[in-house]
Amino acid sequence: MKTPDLNSLPDWINWIAQDADGTWWGYSVEPLQQHRGWYENEVGRHLKLNKTKPNSNWPSSLIKIAHRKILIDQ
Repeated sequence: MKTPDLNSLPDWINWIAQDADGTWWGYSVEPLQQHRGWYENEVGRHLKLNKTKPNSNWPSSLIKIAHRKILIDQ
């Protein structure tokens, strides 16, 4: 399972998950699982990230993202 580049995600994405067809999505809130993928439960935002080969193990693809920002003193 190859995940999207985490460094290129918008700051509001806190979760990523892959559907059975190989599509990766980013979510602002934890998504819910449906029969062949994930959905945002009508709360928060979502964004299609990319598509890779279909994944029969997609239910285990849900990943929580922790964003870190480096602050530079000026």
